[in-house]
Amino acid sequence: MSATIFVDTNVHLYAKDTRDADKQVRANEWLTWCWTRRTGRISTQVLNEFYNNAITKFRSVVAAEKAREQVRMLRLWQPPHLDTYTVDGAWVMQDRYKLSYWDALIMSSAQQQGCGYLLSEDMQHLQKYDTVQVINPFLMTPAEFETVAQ
Repeated sequence: MSATIFVDTNVHLYAKDTRDADKQVRANEWLTWCWTRRTGRISTQVLNEFYNNAITKFRSVVAAEKAREQVRMLRLWQPPHLDTYTVDGAWVMQDRYKLSYWDALIMSSAQQQGCGYLLSEDMQHLQKYDTVQVINPFLMTPAEFETVAQ
């Protein structure tokens, strides 16, 4: 299976958040699955959102230096820089689907990277936006995804 999956910020945050053990386990399961198959994609927006949320909302869980260390690790996913095509695509998605600009930018980044799927709990599970389908990582395991995505 070689489907590329864009991983939204919330999945990365849950992987570090010890306050919800079930979500932490599932988020880590997905991240490991994406990493070992080299199918996971992110954007610089995800890096920035992760860092900001980690040092504000999860300050008691993730210290600033630990958050920076995690961002450095996520750079191994080689996120592309935000470009004009991604922004233009976000505006189209925002207008077409009435998404928030930030969700539209995530969706556009996923499309620009050729992802068929977006791993996120922030949008409706199994909803398709043009060429990208949303998968809620807390409603579907990687094993279940493999049987559906074939």
